[in-house]
Amino acid sequence: MSVTFLGLGNMGGPMAANLVKAGERVIGYDPVTAARAAADAVGITIAGSAVTAVAGADVVITMLPSGAHVLDCYREVVPRAKPGTLFLDCSTIDVADARAAAEIAAAAGHLAVDAPVSGGVVGAEAAKLTFMVGGPVEAVAAAEPYLRHMGARSVHCGDAGAGQATKICNNMILGISMIAVSEAFALGARLGLTDQALFDVASTASGQCWALTTNCPVPGPVPTSPANRDYSGGFASGLMLKDLRLAQAAARAAGVTTELGQHAADLYARFVDHDGPGRDFSAIITSIRDQDGTP
Repeated sequence: MSVTFLGLGNMGGPMAANLVKAGERVIGYDPVTAARAAADAVGITIAGSAVTAVAGADVVITMLPSGAHVLDCYREVVPRAKPGTLFLDCSTIDVADARAAAEIAAAAGHLAVDAPVSGGVVGAEAAKLTFMVGGPVEAVAAAEPYLRHMGARSVHCGDAGAGQATKICNNMILGISMIAVSEAFALGARLGLTDQALFDVASTASGQCWALTTNCPVPGPVPTSPANRDYSGGFASGLMLKDLRLAQAAARAAGVTTELGQHAADLYARFVDHDGPGRDFSAIITSIRDQDGTP
């Protein structure tokens, strides 16, 4: 089987490399020279363009920045793919765009799956990603072997777009949770608590959550947290903002009121505007502490 991977950046590059490690023949393309060079170094055959990359492919996997990129890509490459190609999009995009991409592929006689990921760059490198999968049963079954090569778990969430819907709902929970945890640590410090004392209680009590026990926003209690590296690595604040905005767009389209989701999006927008999009999303605690004067 021939696999084409389009989008070889921080996430796509390691994911494609894991397909090679699993014995798949992978042809890739990315417009960024450095990404192509890094992919070539791990055994990915580099094509001259996205169109040439899909020629003869059995599977086309995309990991692209936005829905507009995915739709532009599909409009370009779907007509050039051989009949019955499986299109597997792992990007995080708007639910409507995911459904539109699936329609483009299906109208041309192909299988289509949306499978956004959770786990970040570390998960991509270790092949420990979780995939949230949307699409018809037969397409999801065809995608499953490739998802296993790149991740530890996949969950079929429903028809086209359901993977994206699950991803943005999950990350809305995560964004809100991180703000709550950060505010609690800021308050605790002002009340004379050490970060370790608050962590030791909350991590085994009703305040327990992933934002606390895995991605703790203060250095010390969780040594692997980005907080111990000046918030480098991890899940970038700019990506959290993107997901929160996607959630709000979906909420508006569905007529659902998500007041905390909107407030979280507003807070992250303000934070990213001031701090930049690059540091881990837990760095929002620095903004909270700046406002209340906590060192």
